[in-house]
Amino acid sequence: MAEGRKIIVQNRKARHEYFIEETIEAGISLTGTEVKSLRLGRANLQDSYAAIKNGEVFVYNLHISPYDMGNRFNHDPIRVKKLLLHRHEINKLIGLTQRQGLTLVPLSLYFKKGMVKVALGVARGKKLYDKRADIAKKDAMRQIDRKLKDYSR
Repeated sequence: MAEGRKIIVQNRKARHEYFIEETIEAGISLTGTEVKSLRLGRANLQDSYAAIKNGEVFVYNLHISPYDMGNRFNHDPIRVKKLLLHRHEINKLIGLTQRQGLTLVPLSLYFKKGMVKVALGVARGKKLYDKRADIAKKDAMRQIDRKLKDYSR
């Protein structure tokens, strides 16, 4: 974890489902009750994705639970949220996503200097055999570590 960052939530399945080619840090436009709910760690990145629409980047299906103390000013849990990026970053993302098979996936939400940030991954989908190969490699590394631990005793 980098200096000054407090991770709120991570998308653990993203690295299993996709090859992450590049990551970009983006700000996110939120309401007050959403930030309060995030401070309690009540968010879910599973099944969320980002898309470019009319020259702006939005994140969809990012679930932020309603704040318990919020009354009529509470937010919709899965509303579409705008990501805050510079124009040259958006143009770069437009160029990358127009290549076949690339998509934008939120990898994590975190606080940085009091502001909520999103780590956005430019990703290419994995095939089933890629996922199986990754699992086999992790199992092999786990067995090697286990053997080395037993050997050192």
